[in-house]
Amino acid sequence: QVQLVESGGGLMQAGGSLRLSCAASGSIFSINTMGWYRQAPGNQRELVAAITSGGSTNYADSVKGRFTISRDNAAKMVYLQMNSLQPEDTAVYYCYAEVRVRSYLNLRDYWGQGTQVTVSS
Repeated sequence: QVQLVESGGGLMQAGGSLRLSCAASGSIFSINTMGWYRQAPGNQRELVAAITSGGSTNYADSVKGRFTISRDNAAKMVYLQMNSLQPEDTAVYYCYAEVRVRSYLNLRDYWGQGTQVTVSS
């Protein structure tokens, strides 16, 4: 089995910073893309940022210039540095990873349990 465990969420005032971390563990042959989604109450889950194993990144327009995604392939970790936080960034943030558990199997998406980020005005 594959597990993704997030950490680093919390309560922050507008303009502040938080850093989210996500650790992948378990039976993993390789990881392709890793990233972060978020879901606010009443909204659909949306992509925040993603990073490939080669380091190519993709960001939602709403976070460009404020958030930075990075990863440590050897440690199977992905990070999200969130600066200049705004109340509209309030959501549950979910880590995901495209994982191949055996060399001969297809990639499959795995998700963390989510971590709450609350930004007060």
